[in-house]
Amino acid sequence: MYVFINWDVSPEIVNFGFWALRYYSLFFASGFIISHYIMQDIFKRDGRTMEELDTLTLYMIGATIIGARLGHCLFYEPEYFLKHPLEILQVWNGGLASHGATVGILLALFFFSKKVHVPYLWILDRIVIVVALCGGLIRLGNLMNSEIVGKPTDVPWGFIFLQNGENFPRHPAQLYEAISTFMLFGFLWFLYLKTDLKNKTGFIFGIFCAVLFSLRIYYEFLKENQVEFENQMALNMGQILSIPMVLIGIYCIIRSLKQNNTPSYISPQVQS
Repeated sequence: MYVFINWDVSPEIVNFGFWALRYYSLFFASGFIISHYIMQDIFKRDGRTMEELDTLTLYMIGATIIGARLGHCLFYEPEYFLKHPLEILQVWNGGLASHGATVGILLALFFFSKKVHVPYLWILDRIVIVVALCGGLIRLGNLMNSEIVGKPTDVPWGFIFLQNGENFPRHPAQLYEAISTFMLFGFLWFLYLKTDLKNKTGFIFGIFCAVLFSLRIYYEFLKENQVEFENQMALNMGQILSIPMVLIGIYCIIRSLKQNNTPSYISPQVQS
């Protein structure tokens, strides 16, 4: 006889009446804070300045929030939000898409690389380390919200999402993604700290894209579709948007392995 997990966690940690602290917000903010300290270490190792890191942090926060919100509105519910454009600004009402955040981050880092004069792939190789960490924390936030749920299952570790009024188990897809993304973070961090592969420009970024989005394609088969129109599709929107990212990742890996090892990009200020 299976003993399933009754998941009855309130999404709110504490409610003050006029404002509530939610697990999702806590994990989201924690991701940026922890990432900032990790990037401090990376920038010091590579001879970059803390002023550049502060600029990068601002770029990342803006790109993540704006990109994730626009991604959800345009990829998943375009008809509704084109009719109600002011609701796009209501990020507190939910609706954030990781693929939109990816596009926003890629664009923001392109402009950042031009601003501080570093190779685009150099900064991508480093930023994806903490992006993986943040991705895991956000999926934990989804679990606390009892959202982005998996399909019904009879596996013994199935979660019954009581907050959603359900009495049957589902795949804890949020937990699957969180655990695998934390493992990816650890692997990328290891590659940067302990190997010379960080000097093959684009390799770490390629590994991130190929692994993360391949997993996303697989996990989507275990998850309920987010919007109704996806029910008529062989692959849902998340899977379709993941395919080009996997291909980009494979391309970057192959391209990087053809390079000779070159020293990490060192700030001109440090060199002088």
